[in-house]
Amino acid sequence: MSEHLLIVDDDEDIRELFRTYLAGVGYTVSEAADAASLRRALDTVPVDLILLDQRLPDADGLVLAREIRAVSDVGIIIISGFGQPVDRIVGLELGADDYIAKPVDLRELLARIRSVLRRRGHRQPAA
Repeated sequence: MSEHLLIVDDDEDIRELFRTYLAGVGYTVSEAADAASLRRALDTVPVDLILLDQRLPDADGLVLAREIRAVSDVGIIIISGFGQPVDRIVGLELGADDYIAKPVDLRELLARIRSVLRRRGHRQPAA
């Protein structure tokens, strides 16, 4: 059984790009376009790692990361158009395991996903 990743981004093209790439390397991938969909997904299926956009239409990703971390040890990588050091620091302090600025190189994203999952004791799909 492969790790389950949840992509949370209001941009459908980004979700599709990430889903296609990550499913292609062996991950099970679900998608959510907003905070409400994120919460429903977390109530429905076990998730190993969340790729969380910082700016969603119905919530701030940093606030969501803090809320999720308060109740779960799921891996969280914030993906954001904000790439200043203060943005990354705040994201990490609020509970994210990693923070990546957009635009995202897919190979770097994969390496960071594997790193977070490895630190959390998950096995990796064969590449």
